[in-house]
Amino acid sequence: MPPKQQISKAAKAAAAMAGGKKSKKKWSKKSHKDKAAHAVILDQEKMDRILKEVPTYRYISVSVLVDRLKLGGSLARVALRDLEKRGIIKPVSKHATQQIYTRAAAE
Repeated sequence: MPPKQQISKAAKAAAAMAGGKKSKKKWSKKSHKDKAAHAVILDQEKMDRILKEVPTYRYISVSVLVDRLKLGGSLARVALRDLEKRGIIKPVSKHATQQIYTRAAAE
């Protein structure tokens, strides 16, 4: 086996500098969900839309109103209580955390 050739420090440094540098690691690769802009004040336009559309739904809950009508959660709970008082919807299951309603059948 032939003896190894001696490489000078300068040659080693030049070889190290010639290598490509790694780019800095990026930690945020996740896609960020846009924040939803839900209504927090119940104006007449929203109330008219609630009175028109909600009685046609078969399954009515806070999450359904938030999703379909772009309301805030507390506003959706207030609207559901109001619709129940008016007799437009009737409760199926009322629990502290999840209220489920359905349209009131014409009797």
